[in-house]
Amino acid sequence: MRVIGMIGPVAMLALAAGCTSAPKTDAQGFVIDPGFEAKLQEQLLDAKPGSVITIPAGKYALTRSLSLAANGVTIKGAGMDKSVLSFARQNSGAEGLLVTGDDFTLEDVAIEDSKGDALKINGTSNAVMRRVRVGWSGEPKTSNGAYGLYPVQVTNVLIEDCVVKGASDAGIYVGQSKNIIVRRNRAENNVAGIEIENSTGADVHDNVVTGNAGGILVFNMPDLPVPGSKTRVFHNQVFANNHANFGAKGTAVASVPPGSGVIVNSNDDVEIFDNDLKDNQTANVIISSFYSLGFAATRGIAAAYDPYPENVYVTGNRIVGGGTEPGAKYAPLKALGGGALPAVLWDGFVNPKVAKPGICIQNGDAKVLNVDGPNKSASPHIDTGLDCAPATRLPEITLPASMTKG
Repeated sequence: MRVIGMIGPVAMLALAAGCTSAPKTDAQGFVIDPGFEAKLQEQLLDAKPGSVITIPAGKYALTRSLSLAANGVTIKGAGMDKSVLSFARQNSGAEGLLVTGDDFTLEDVAIEDSKGDALKINGTSNAVMRRVRVGWSGEPKTSNGAYGLYPVQVTNVLIEDCVVKGASDAGIYVGQSKNIIVRRNRAENNVAGIEIENSTGADVHDNVVTGNAGGILVFNMPDLPVPGSKTRVFHNQVFANNHANFGAKGTAVASVPPGSGVIVNSNDDVEIFDNDLKDNQTANVIISSFYSLGFAATRGIAAAYDPYPENVYVTGNRIVGGGTEPGAKYAPLKALGGGALPAVLWDGFVNPKVAKPGICIQNGDAKVLNVDGPNKSASPHIDTGLDCAPATRLPEITLPASMTKG
């Protein structure tokens, strides 16, 4: 069903009232409706600004990718556990749903078992993902789609009240974008729970991130057209992210140490504050440069790329446990922390052209282990010289009012 233009609430209720009987399903639980996929494709192709495409309750089997190019379209289901688009039978296409239109909203829908990324939004403005569930069946595995919710090169992003499980790269990924809010989501059993990469101006808050290899990542990678900075990570619960890393070999995320809570890599102007960080068994916070990912020797670094993290502030977090079961790379360093790695790991790489890198840790009794990466960990040590604070704090991210209604 597609609704275009103005339609009154009475008419909407009347439409809903006509759909009271439960749909017939097959042995696998899929709704028996041979025309559903073709009708949905047609609605997406014919959509115009103001279109509302509704997904009725039920689990629907799709065999090919969906795409939407029109601006101003909303796709709305009956609930993230009621309206399910399943791509378990997908035999064509790279994503579940690809969106290239501005002013897009997806809400109250689940996307399951996509061959590749579940939802990709590319090169747009004003993208909203609200109460969307994404997942892959069975145990997490490398053959799952790389990304769950995947806006890239988008201005104004809102991802709220979503659940993503099982992505082989990042459950929630925002890349090369600006003006971003990621809030009140749950990311579980992905390689990376939430990743902000090469993006500017992001607030990541009030999320629950657990059971991933790495919890929340703030990365800046080379070979991308824009750098990133100015991310605030706050009010999150980031705990027990100790899953084995099942990322594809050769990808940046495959280098994430299992047991990582929050990781800042090669990114500037990042604040990590007022989070509950608990039982991440390598470290609750890791601050590192591109050199620690192991790619610099093989890929090289463009002159315009800044591989060093700078102006990273860790303060006011509640840090409990963790560091007791790191991988082989860091296990020999546990003795420096009295049998467990300290709350914060820093690889120690500093830009020789910058007098003060601004790595500032003011977090109670939390200790920082300087891994001494530039010297191949010849002299790792507890670093006591990082008690500093930024001159000014990052501002709150605001989005257009039209995006936050719902």
